[in-house]
Amino acid sequence: MKHSEAFVKLVDDAKTRVQEITPEEVLEKQKKGERFHFVDVREDREWNEGRAQGAMHMGRGVIERDVEKNIPNKSDLLILYCGGGFRSALAADNIQKMGYTNVLSMAGGMRLWRELNYPEEK
Repeated sequence: MKHSEAFVKLVDDAKTRVQEITPEEVLEKQKKGERFHFVDVREDREWNEGRAQGAMHMGRGVIERDVEKNIPNKSDLLILYCGGGFRSALAADNIQKMGYTNVLSMAGGMRLWRELNYPEEK
């Protein structure tokens, strides 16, 4: 997908404040049984079409509203992902502004997760 220049600039700015994690690192954490919140921030339609195994859903449009109710401990590890890593970076930036201290954005998003043939739920 070709994104507008202004959107890319906004995401690039957010990424200066957000740490990224690779899908490989996420899968390794899952295999080791490490505790973290794996959050899909895509739209409902995208979620319904399939999602990374073990993920919970808080869409980009509501995550700031719902995160404190669903994940009250602001020091818990949150790993956010979207379709390609752009929306999750924006969401991670905002979540950090809300006081969450351990937030990562999965680089490459669901597209890369699928390219790597990683476990998916429908």
